[in-house]
Amino acid sequence: MLCNDLYRKKRALPSFPVLSCSSGIQADDDLKSMFVGTVMRKIKSRTWKKQRYFRLQEDCMTIWYKSKKAGNAHSTFSVGDVEAVREGHQSEVLLSIADEFPPDRCFTLVFRGRRGNLDLVAESAAEAQSWIKGIRKLIDNLENMGQREKLDQWICDWFKKADKNRDGQMNFKEVRNLLKMMNVDMNEHHALRLFTVTEHSRLTYRTLEDDEFVLFYKMLTQREDVLRVFQEYSSDGQKLMLQDLKDFLREEQLHEDGVQQYALKLIERYEPSDTAKMLQAMTFDGFLMYLSSSEGSIFNPNMVDLYQDMTQPLCHYFISSSHNTYLLEDQIRGHSSVEGYIRALKRGCRCVEVDCWDGPNGEPIVYHGHTFTSKIFFKDVVTVLGNYAFKASQYPVILSIENHCSVEQQKVMAQHLTQILGDKLLKSPLDGKIPIGLPSPEDLKGKILLKGKKICGLENCMNGVVDDPLMGEVSDEEDTQRLSKELSDCVVYCKSVHFSSFKHSQIHSKFYEISSFTESKARKHIREAGSEFVLHNARQLSRVYPSGLRTDSSNFNPQDMWNAGCQIVALNFQTAGVEMDLNDGLFSQNGHCGYILKPTFMRNTDERFDPENPQNRDGYKPLSLSVQVISGQQLPKVNIKEGSIIDPLVRVEIHGVPLDQAKQETRYIDNNGFNPVWHDTLQFTIHVPELALVRFVVEDYDKTSKNDFVGQFTLPFICIQPGYRHIHLLSKDGTSIPPSSLFVHVRITKLM
Repeated sequence: MLCNDLYRKKRALPSFPVLSCSSGIQADDDLKSMFVGTVMRKIKSRTWKKQRYFRLQEDCMTIWYKSKKAGNAHSTFSVGDVEAVREGHQSEVLLSIADEFPPDRCFTLVFRGRRGNLDLVAESAAEAQSWIKGIRKLIDNLENMGQREKLDQWICDWFKKADKNRDGQMNFKEVRNLLKMMNVDMNEHHALRLFTVTEHSRLTYRTLEDDEFVLFYKMLTQREDVLRVFQEYSSDGQKLMLQDLKDFLREEQLHEDGVQQYALKLIERYEPSDTAKMLQAMTFDGFLMYLSSSEGSIFNPNMVDLYQDMTQPLCHYFISSSHNTYLLEDQIRGHSSVEGYIRALKRGCRCVEVDCWDGPNGEPIVYHGHTFTSKIFFKDVVTVLGNYAFKASQYPVILSIENHCSVEQQKVMAQHLTQILGDKLLKSPLDGKIPIGLPSPEDLKGKILLKGKKICGLENCMNGVVDDPLMGEVSDEEDTQRLSKELSDCVVYCKSVHFSSFKHSQIHSKFYEISSFTESKARKHIREAGSEFVLHNARQLSRVYPSGLRTDSSNFNPQDMWNAGCQIVALNFQTAGVEMDLNDGLFSQNGHCGYILKPTFMRNTDERFDPENPQNRDGYKPLSLSVQVISGQQLPKVNIKEGSIIDPLVRVEIHGVPLDQAKQETRYIDNNGFNPVWHDTLQFTIHVPELALVRFVVEDYDKTSKNDFVGQFTLPFICIQPGYRHIHLLSKDGTSIPPSSLFVHVRITKLM
């Protein structure tokens, strides 16, 4: 049965749960070792090294650890929260104690979102390998789970939490508490009725065992909303014959070509009944599995992988970009770390920033100058860049240098870049000839480009003409100073120059020049000359960065800058919020490669597009978006207070050109985060669909204070699949929170 391996009355030895561990893992020596437990050192710094006892729990999902001195106090974390395991001295903390512990005993657990790493040292290399390999197997097992398996795992997790005395049974009091834990406010009479129906006549002491709990759960979670849709298209109310399924796909999901082949593929992929498969039919279980899958998601799966033309000039793409990448916190006293670069690069960021200053012993350092932020060595940043630049994407990385170093230490910077990065660093035009335009991301695959000051123009440098090193243009962020030829030679296609005016740029600027704008200056240009800014960005690169007043590392709205075609819109990746949701949403398409091709009307220098007046452009075709928010499933609690249940509402936000900016909300549902039903329809007009992002937000309504955030999902408008769709919600950190979802019906129609 579903949870019978999780709870046994005789628990002499833990067994592997069916849900978390596949049959191939059940006899695994590494996992057996993790079940027994291991004493390891938890390392926070060179002086903080303390022993902790670590053990994998019976659910194969939870790692438990405690101090020998802490009494009953302990901590846990979920394997699902671990993004990766790094072996050896692969963190700043472990590097700092490299002389004390050998690398084969050290490893780092990297968590999803913005949670800090966990650095560990095992007592032996063999024990370290058991944990490294064991956790990696568990992560792989989780990532290979389907939506149904994730839901089953979620059920077992709740069973475990509710079974307080851990006897494999739940009495009615435990079931009632479970409902509150699961965000369900069900009256006692109804809960008792369900309980009585599912328990088997134990008259003296009523309890539910694991099998009965599953039945109870299924009764509780019957998807009436999906069943209604299923029965509307089912000829007999029991199954969808092939023609029924084809009708549903055509009429609701708006599939046009190859519908029969697609319907057969869905039956083969999602139908659990062999009998139904033989009949070329789909049962309700198969229908629900399809709607819960990636193919039933609101995000078009054809646009998840790389699908855009990557051979256009670099300036024709939006580029995922980070500001002050080295900071993990605020801009005044925050911690500087190479982890900032690792996290950004692994999220697909393609432009990272370093603020370089003279450091001790001739070694340049990176930190936020004239503040109390901590310092790291420039060479360590370059090393991390070499190791992680192309793990998430093969397309080029731009290293944006804010240079405050002396000529002597600039030479050291150039030496580190050249020696550490080797062939990855682009130091000359691709074909060795004087270029006439920017190369494409495809041309630059596997290359790291330096953005910074350059002594001469690219043409003069290639012809051997060297200007005065004091004549190099500087950005607004840098001081006027002398420039080393060695560092200047590392800059090819991204020469930093001061911006004068659009007219000046049109006449004098070179395609390889790039200007940086504060957010306020960029907004001023958009307001006063939006179409000129778009035209400027069709010819060359622009970078926009946050105001210096944002000492808390908050972010500006990147959409305003994308509306003007600005490519490098640099955000504080360490700060969660709507701005990073939009960034993650835009770059969630096209293989998460960090480059998104701009719309045609923003790339063509013959066209005039004004984001303030989009209806004046050629090819203007507004669309109507209708979203019926039907229901929610297993929404997470936001208040850990016992008995607290959320009152959810859904807000749909449109982010795009000013004319498209809009938001609408559903009603809130009292005391039901488990399976709220709205059936509320929200309508929008989209004037520039190519630039629009749609953000779905779930909040806990509070009439006396600000609503609490529950979950969100953001995607490009052009990636929306019409029809009945599930939206799998993300946390504030942008990580998944299965099985939390929304069920919606989407229609997009032409207005002209």
